[in-house]
Amino acid sequence: MDTTHRFNTDDDAGTRLDLLVARRADLSRTQAATLIAGGRVTVNGAPQKASYRVEPGDAIVVTVTPPDARAVTGEDIPLEVVFEDDDLLVVDKPAGMVVHPAPGNWTGTLVNALKGRGQQLAEGGGEERAGLVHRLDKDTSGLIVVAKSERAHRVLSKAIADRRVSRRYAAMCWGHLDGDTVTVDKPIARDPNDRTKMAVGASGRTARTDFVRLARFESCDLLRAHLHSGRTHQIRVHLSAIGHPVVGDDTYGGGGARRMVALPTKRHFLHAAWLVFRHPVTGATLDFRSPLPADLRVSLAAIAQMPELIAHPDPLEYLGFYRVGG
Repeated sequence: MDTTHRFNTDDDAGTRLDLLVARRADLSRTQAATLIAGGRVTVNGAPQKASYRVEPGDAIVVTVTPPDARAVTGEDIPLEVVFEDDDLLVVDKPAGMVVHPAPGNWTGTLVNALKGRGQQLAEGGGEERAGLVHRLDKDTSGLIVVAKSERAHRVLSKAIADRRVSRRYAAMCWGHLDGDTVTVDKPIARDPNDRTKMAVGASGRTARTDFVRLARFESCDLLRAHLHSGRTHQIRVHLSAIGHPVVGDDTYGGGGARRMVALPTKRHFLHAAWLVFRHPVTGATLDFRSPLPADLRVSLAAIAQMPELIAHPDPLEYLGFYRVGG
């Protein structure tokens, strides 16, 4: 089914049509230009060129036809399942695994692995997002909940929207926060200059993250990050916005110095360590904790200059990550 976007240009006068369509319809500039060339964008009822500079009061209509659906095949990929019943399962996702199929990553994803187990998955998010109620970035490790029944998907999705699912992450950032507790409440939208990235911007969706410093090292802070919303790349964008990007985050300014912090290539120090929510059917409180994985444990030991942390069963517990009320 086509998706239609309609908007006026009172606040965008002078902007190129392709740039405006990309920003307003959440598309890449190439996608926007293709739609314009194909007559799928009209200005006051008539097509225009991509270079057209919009005028005050222009009425723009963008019609987007979704790509043909592509079958998602099951694959025999090992998963670390930490909980499972008839309604849901909780997976400890490794870094490097994409959550769902998309152009450029049609295989090897978490959804491919879930389908490979031959189990029922909720279809609320469509075949490519079967069972998913939230996501993790490719290079972020940790806990993710998957709905098996439609009821579970509906209830869990609403619980996340209503902020009744507690998601806390371990993050290492460059530099030192201004205090032991910092809240970043800044809206997040697509970066208008790079559609593969997100950015803080007034036109974005509301986003809030609470940060608590667990340890201060020579060049970094170890943080507990508590999400109050679930925007794409939220923790990474918020930390970058306050000048303290996630260690190892090449996208948002935290890359480099990998040898100093003992991080492997294409890995950032961000781990979904703690997940608490009510079971969507029984109402029982579920509390799941994922120890810091081996690669981040090695990095933490190097940053802290405490080699003994490598052998610790869960350095996060040792550093007080789970000492929080509610």
